[in-house]
Amino acid sequence: MKLYTYFRSSAAYRVRIALNLKGIPFESIAVDLRPGMHHSPAYLAMNPQGLVPALEDGGTVFSQSLAILEYLEETHPQPPLLPSAPVDRARVRSLALSIACDLHPLNNLRVLNYLRSPLGQDEAAVNTWYRHWIAEGLRGLEVETSRLGDGRHAFGAGITLADVCLVPQLFNARRFNCDLAPYPTLRSISEHLELFPAFARAAPAAQPDAC
Repeated sequence: MKLYTYFRSSAAYRVRIALNLKGIPFESIAVDLRPGMHHSPAYLAMNPQGLVPALEDGGTVFSQSLAILEYLEETHPQPPLLPSAPVDRARVRSLALSIACDLHPLNNLRVLNYLRSPLGQDEAAVNTWYRHWIAEGLRGLEVETSRLGDGRHAFGAGITLADVCLVPQLFNARRFNCDLAPYPTLRSISEHLELFPAFARAAPAAQPDAC
């Protein structure tokens, strides 16, 4: 497998975690978003969405991190990232989607860059935007994970798709100096999981393109 990735992309971070957890060997190919490599003709020919991550497996290219994670779950079911019971699978997907679909899209790079130009917002305004949506998203997640998890996992007592999405989102929140004091459960989960080798190897600072 080939993973087209960017070290600070939380969506790519999710996929790196899952690949590591499942022990799937992969080649990491850096796509530097800062100079716009994701808009190059070569990359767009492969992934017309122009986003990271993209996963190439056997000549087929997949985009969108949640679709990639579901693909990995179906093709490499061990260890599972979704519970066996349908009701629990739905709960885990709900937690993951609240991050990947509600919270993250409002704060990804292309949205922040659009706020800067052409809308002309300064960094203070951009950071205020980011922190507002982080607070909006994490408030509900704090309540849900405190009810559904054990304080070290977002759901139950094992790693699930929800954890794979949560850890990268909290990394981004810390990067933008968001106040995470109101979310002790989320912080506890992230701090616990970041110690696992699969999470540590996937962390932005551990990527070759981080230098």
